[in-house]
This record gives sequence, structure tokens and C-alpha cells, in this order.
Amino acid sequence: MKRLSKIQKMLKGKNISYTYSEEDGCGSVDFLHRGLPYHIWEYADETTPCGVETNVFHAGRTEEIEGDYEDILINEIKSW
Repeated sequence: MKRLSKIQKMLKGKNISYTYSEEDGCGSVDFLHRGLPYHIWEYADETTPCGVETNVFHAGRTEEIEGDYEDILINEIKSW
């Protein structure tokens, strides 16, 4: 099963092209919006994905989000 599936579905719905990759059970989504590159990279605690590193909130700065990160990111991207 693909990771970050809710985010991928939302990006498709907004007609935003993206690339998806997966390594060691963690998903990675990279996309452009209005000429700015964004990333959402999952990381794991032991073997289970537990958070993401992303620049969705601030294009020039990366931050970590844990917990229900997919819904948090979807709400932000929907507001664009």
C-alpha cells in the first residue's frame, strides 16, 4: 500500500503534479506550486512512520510534524 495516500489524492484533486517514492516503508512526495518546490518526507521511529519533514508551511524552511500529519498538511494545502 502506498504511503501518504490521502495527500496524493488531495494533490490529484487540485491538479498538482507530484512525484512519489517510497523507501524503507516511508513515503516521500515532492511537488511544485506556483513555482516553489515543496516536499513531504516521512520518517520512522524504529520501523513505523511517525512523522514528516516538510516545507509546506514555509517554503524556505523545513520543519517536522508528528501525530496526524496527513490531515494537518491536507488542511494547509487546501487553503492555497
